[in-house]
Amino acid sequence: MSSDYVTDEQVVKRANAAVGLEIEKLKAMGAPVIIYDRKKQVVVRRNNDGTETEVGKRLRKGNYSERIEKEI
Repeated sequence: MSSDYVTDEQVVKRANAAVGLEIEKLKAMGAPVIIYDRKKQVVVRRNNDGTETEVGKRLRKGNYSERIEKEI
């Protein structure tokens, strides 16, 4: 078996690196960065001066299968 394939771990590392580079690029350009704060479960806009503005909240909680069970 050849090792020409990319593992899931490598894909995740590459995706995280790409997102990090894009965030650094936006900061260098002076543009605000939109991120998701997992602890607060809100979408936050970070400006260059360090201020944060809440843009939105998470609408649903739980897994899809858990929400379906509640509806039935």
